[in-house]
Amino acid sequence: MIVIEVKEYEPVERAIKRFKKKVDQVKILKEIKNRRYYIKPSIRRKEAKLKARYTQRIRLQEAM
Repeated sequence: MIVIEVKEYEPVERAIKRFKKKVDQVKILKEIKNRRYYIKPSIRRKEAKLKARYTQRIRLQEAM
């Protein structure tokens, strides 16, 4: 569980910003989105290969 202590005389907006930053660091939202529905392992591997090809193609284009 993420706990944010609001300091004395600290604006609420800043505390919310710190909370959002901690949530991003822990990757809670990403985990929730991934667990919404079941994805077969074969499909996960296929998507990972496609993503790797895409990133590799971009890196090759940047190198030229």
